[in-house]
Amino acid sequence: MTDIEAYMLKLGIQARAASWEIGKASTAQKNAALLAIADAINSKREQLLAANQLDLVAGKGKQLEPALMERLELNEARIDSMIEGLRQVASLDDPVGEISDLKFRPSGIQVGRMRVPLGVIGIIYESRPNVTCEAASLCLKSGNAAILRGGSEAIHSNQAIAACISDGLESAGLNPHVVQVLDRTDRDAVGKLITMTEYVDVIVPRGGMGLIARISRDAKVPVIKHLDGNCHLYIDDAADLEKSISVAVNAKTQRYGTCCTLESLLVAEAIASKVLPPLALQYREHQVELRGCNKTRAIIEDALIATEEDWETEYLAPILSIKIVSDVDEAISHINKYSSHHTDSIMTEDYGKAQRFLREVDSSSVMINTSTRFADGFEYGLGAEIGISTDKLHARGPVGLEGLTSQKYIVLGDGHIRQ
Repeated sequence: MTDIEAYMLKLGIQARAASWEIGKASTAQKNAALLAIADAINSKREQLLAANQLDLVAGKGKQLEPALMERLELNEARIDSMIEGLRQVASLDDPVGEISDLKFRPSGIQVGRMRVPLGVIGIIYESRPNVTCEAASLCLKSGNAAILRGGSEAIHSNQAIAACISDGLESAGLNPHVVQVLDRTDRDAVGKLITMTEYVDVIVPRGGMGLIARISRDAKVPVIKHLDGNCHLYIDDAADLEKSISVAVNAKTQRYGTCCTLESLLVAEAIASKVLPPLALQYREHQVELRGCNKTRAIIEDALIATEEDWETEYLAPILSIKIVSDVDEAISHINKYSSHHTDSIMTEDYGKAQRFLREVDSSSVMINTSTRFADGFEYGLGAEIGISTDKLHARGPVGLEGLTSQKYIVLGDGHIRQ
C-alpha cells in the first residue's frame, strides 16, 4: 500500500466513524459548532489573509488565469461572507429527523418518510477557498461527515480554514474528524477518494469541466455534479427595455468567474435595433468582448463573428456571445440545444411567454426578469451551497441542506399483523 493510499484509508475510516456521531448529534450541538467556527474565522482573519497571500503569490508565479486568481482571492468581504454563511446555516431548520407524508393505510398502519443524512460526503473543488467553509457548514448541519480536497493552488488558505473548523468542532464537543481537509495535493488522492465505496457515500466535484469529466468517468462512488455554466438571457419583444439592459449588464459583469454568469445573450429581432446599441455601449465600458451572429454584427459593427463553438462555451471571462432570434420559440429551442442546463432567464412583460419559458426550458434554474447571478444557494436562502447540480436525480439546482440528505420510509403500528 502506498503512502497516499494509507493516508486516504485513514481518512475514510475516521470519516465513517465520525458520520455515525454527527448523524445523531442534536441540532443545538451542530449549531454551536457552526457558530464556534464563525467565531474562529473572525478571530483569525490575519492568519487567513496571510495564508491566502502565499497562495496568491504562488498563483501569480504559475501565471494562473485571471478568472482563477479572482476565485482564489480571500479578502475582508469574502471572510465576512463566510462568517455570515455559517451563521445563516446555523439559523436554518435542521432537516435531519423531519417526518413527512405520514398517512394511515387501510390496514391501520401509518406510513411516512423521515429525512436522514447521506453519511460521508467527499467534495473535490478548485480555487475558491471559501468553498471549504461552505462545504463544511452544510455537511455539518445536515448530519454528514465530510472529506474535503481543495485545489493545490489554495492549499495554504484551505489549511488555515481547516484549523478554524477543527477548533469550532472541538469547542462544541464534536469529533474533529466530522470535517477533514486533505493536507496534501497529490492527484492520486482524488483517484482513491472517488473509489472508496466502503467509506464514502457520495462525491461532489466543483471545478472545471476537465475535473468533473474525470470524476464522472472514474468514480465508483455516486456523483452529484454539473459540468459547466453556459447560461442564457433572452430579451423578448415584450420586454421592458430599461429593465432588460440593467439585468443583461449585471448578469455578465457583476462577476466573470462564476458558473451563473451570463455567457450567451439572445434578443428578439423586433427589438434588437433598440436594445443592442445601448447594451453594447455599456459592455464596452466594462471591456466585454462581444461576438455575434451576422444580424448582431449588422447592428454592433465592432462585434466579432460568433462561431458554433461560441454558443456552447462557458467563457468565465469578459466575453459574451449574442444571437438575434425571431421569437420565444427560437430562443427556447436555442437554449435547450446549447445550454448546459444550469441557469437561463427571460426578460418579458408577457405572462404567457414567461410561463412557457418556465415550463419548456430544461434547466436547473429558470428565471423571469432576473439576473442569472441569483442562481446561488445563499441567494436562494439555503445559507450556502455545496454545488449546483444539473443532474435530474436526487438533487437539482443549488444543493443545500435537503440535497445532502435522503429519505427513508418509516412505519408506525400497534401490534399490527398483515392478513
